[in-house]
Amino acid sequence: MDRKLLWRQWLVSLFALFLLIGGSSNIWAREIKIGVVNTEKILRVSAPAIMAQKKIEKEFQAYDERIKKMAAQIKELQEQLEKNDKGITIEERRTKERELANISRQYQRAQQQMREDLSVRQNEEYSLILERVNKTIKNIAENENYDLILQLQDSVYRSQRIDITNQVIRALAEQE
Repeated sequence: MDRKLLWRQWLVSLFALFLLIGGSSNIWAREIKIGVVNTEKILRVSAPAIMAQKKIEKEFQAYDERIKKMAAQIKELQEQLEKNDKGITIEERRTKERELANISRQYQRAQQQMREDLSVRQNEEYSLILERVNKTIKNIAENENYDLILQLQDSVYRSQRIDITNQVIRALAEQE
């Protein structure tokens, strides 16, 4: 009884092996086409990324000017306090020191707020760009019959043959 069971299992395993080998020959006959994309480079040098950066710089130009004016006020007050060490009364000195401390706090808050707003704004723009990048990559993959495209920022090595980053950058520029 055990021999019959073992014999059947062996035959079933042998049959399954033939099916696997025969059925998978189509898979092995065709090469797998793989591409790699460096999204960091795309977000740095592509036309949409450059336009977004210019747009953000323009939006934050007034903010930056206001912060620069505050920095100039701080510097001016510090210089006045250093120059007029003996020429002003104690009360005037305290008033200027309070004013300096007040402007310094406003300056630090404004800088922090600008950094946070800038970060949020950059993330908004980059997420829109990434949507376009992903659509472009998908189009390239479908048109050129890629089986797999990986988005890599850092890799130890990748062949230029599979790197399609520049192709994606050109496709994005053509969309503009």
